[in-house]
Amino acid sequence: MHKSTKYTFPDILSIIGGIAYGQPDEGLQVRYLLTDSRQLIAPGQSLFFAIVTRKNNGHRFVRELLEKGVGMFVVSQMEQQWVSDFPDAGFIVVGGSGRAEDGNDDSIRTDAAVAALQRLAAYHRSLFQYPVIGITGSNGKTIVKEWLFQLLGNSQQVVRSPKSYNSQIGVPLSVWQMSAHDDLAIFEAGISTIGEMALLERMIHPTIGIITNIGPAHDAGFDSRREKTMEKLRLFERTGALVYCSDHHDITTGLTCLARPPSTMFSWGREEGVDLRLEDVKRGSGVSELHVAYKGDGAEDGCRFRFCFNIPFTDEASIENAMHCASVMLLLGHNPEIIAGRMSRLQSVAMRLELKEGINRCAVIDDSYNADLSSLAIALEFLNTQTRHQHTTLIISDLLQTGLEPEQLYGQVALMVKAKKVGRLIGIGPSISSQFALFAQPAMFYPDTETFLREFDFSVFEQEAILLKGARPFAFEKLSQRLQQKDHQTLLEVDLDALVHNLNVFRSRIHDGVKIMAMVKAFSYGSGSAEIAGLLQYHGADCLAVAYADEGKTLRQGGIRIPIVVMNPEVRNFDTLFSYDLEPEIYSMELLERFAAGAASQSGTATLSVHPGKAASSETRNIHLKIDTGMHRLGFLPQELPAVIAFLAEKPFISVASVFSQLAASDNPEHDDFTREQISTFLSCCSVLKRDLGYGFMRHICNSTAIGRFPEAHLDMVRPGIGLYGISNDPGLQSLLQHVSTFRSVI
Repeated sequence: MHKSTKYTFPDILSIIGGIAYGQPDEGLQVRYLLTDSRQLIAPGQSLFFAIVTRKNNGHRFVRELLEKGVGMFVVSQMEQQWVSDFPDAGFIVVGGSGRAEDGNDDSIRTDAAVAALQRLAAYHRSLFQYPVIGITGSNGKTIVKEWLFQLLGNSQQVVRSPKSYNSQIGVPLSVWQMSAHDDLAIFEAGISTIGEMALLERMIHPTIGIITNIGPAHDAGFDSRREKTMEKLRLFERTGALVYCSDHHDITTGLTCLARPPSTMFSWGREEGVDLRLEDVKRGSGVSELHVAYKGDGAEDGCRFRFCFNIPFTDEASIENAMHCASVMLLLGHNPEIIAGRMSRLQSVAMRLELKEGINRCAVIDDSYNADLSSLAIALEFLNTQTRHQHTTLIISDLLQTGLEPEQLYGQVALMVKAKKVGRLIGIGPSISSQFALFAQPAMFYPDTETFLREFDFSVFEQEAILLKGARPFAFEKLSQRLQQKDHQTLLEVDLDALVHNLNVFRSRIHDGVKIMAMVKAFSYGSGSAEIAGLLQYHGADCLAVAYADEGKTLRQGGIRIPIVVMNPEVRNFDTLFSYDLEPEIYSMELLERFAAGAASQSGTATLSVHPGKAASSETRNIHLKIDTGMHRLGFLPQELPAVIAFLAEKPFISVASVFSQLAASDNPEHDDFTREQISTFLSCCSVLKRDLGYGFMRHICNSTAIGRFPEAHLDMVRPGIGLYGISNDPGLQSLLQHVSTFRSVI
């Protein structure tokens, strides 16, 4: 967040280009780059980039941010009303479609605001001369980055990508964090198609590179595995040293084709001829002992120094990640004793942002072992998604090795906490305690974790969300254990980061403009409805589907505002549908008639959204028609549609919001002909309905598996269900998904 380099509005204009409007205060300086209006912390120090994506348009939020005091904007769609209403604000208008040229035919088009953001980040990166580690690959990027931070952070001031900020937008936000206080930077680079890496390379410009591996992730964006490998290797076109595993044939072959290979190529692997050879792995109870032989600088052929180190993991992926880290440490000049000592203390990266059931009906968000300003901002943002709990508490330790003076550091913490409306703060550590006067909300301070555990009355926590942010020396795992519900020894742990990852996997596979109906029925497949729904809403799901009206009622009470479809509406629960703006699936004439009678008896109910082609009234009710195209479970048969159309023609207060069907065997290639027949039947039914109803509606038929196997059937919306939770019958899709739930019990 902090940086010593100060940028004014004219500075930004000079760097990114464009046309300036308005007269911002000359004293305004940019500290925060904002691409999401919900992440606003300091309006007077923020520069908002109005990014246009297939899902959203940042210009929609400009006026809201102006009213909140933001004074500087980068836009591609200018409204003169902004300047006239807010003459003290400054706007930089960039081209409607920016082009990021890289001197060859691989250049790609990108949103103009994104291109401007990237130009600013590239300029900012050019101001610093300390080492920058750039990491790419198909898997393991985030873990290698976090482990390197753990291994090197004790002796150096390290800045790194927050979480997995490795995209065309995430990378510039990561690079922006670089400051004169740092000694080393570590950034991830993730791509999904050809031409993207050149853009990331300009911003990261790594001096040391790591390529972890090449796997099936994002294969669809490339013509071949070789093309994907070469695209990833473009990150290292100006890199002085590269760490790689020689066991990966795609990588070693790709390196021989580089026009400008790094001058130092540090290889590790299991065969002879590498710089660091993994000779043996001995696995014990939760521990692996790695025996390696290091060639070393200036060593004669065949002369190697042998040593071993332990890591607290036994899986192959962790061993590979650890070898990448050990190679980097050797490249940086660390001796084997230092490496062995630090490797044994590696922490699991999965400990970030774990949501647990707490005492007294609280929710505990455990984000320990990741205490810095960037991760705090992300964790506070996540805390705000816990709409089930009105009250929030942040328990935070001293933030170590930030390079900032305490008053400046905790001034920024206080700003974040105030912006996110945290109800109560508990500070642990002498440094944060010394800055107690900076915090306006109710706050308590303790010198150390033991004192807090001994003196604090934990019964005051009641029905609230509690965020734990602690540096390693403060042992916040003790707080997590104390706050966690202990009434039972069997727990279902839900990895919300994995859920967001899976949502984005499906989002990357659908066509532009296709919406997502996320299935959260049956307690979100056992994962916790309110928490899951809040996260899906926050990350842009267009609507949710539940099994019963009572589930929808719970979500509405938990703060869910997007449309909720009830898949099994019951006549006795129609009042719940009407009271909580829930939209029923209608699958039979009897159910349609009963719903119409119930809706007709209602008056003064809230207006629901309807399709623009359908005239709305204060009593309009949305329904979702299900068509039986061959599964023969529920739904209208094609021959029943004339009766449905005739009935709806007499009921102007009912609007068809969507029409859908269910595929019987989309996961079985043997039945693909039948699946395509279902899709064809469905499209024919939709054509009849649209023609005779006189207005359009959303069409959806693809479940999790069909999204990947039948892209031609994405239509207007898709319905990922169990796939969101990490399970798919499609091997290609399964390789991209992450498991969301872990079931733990004591025997």
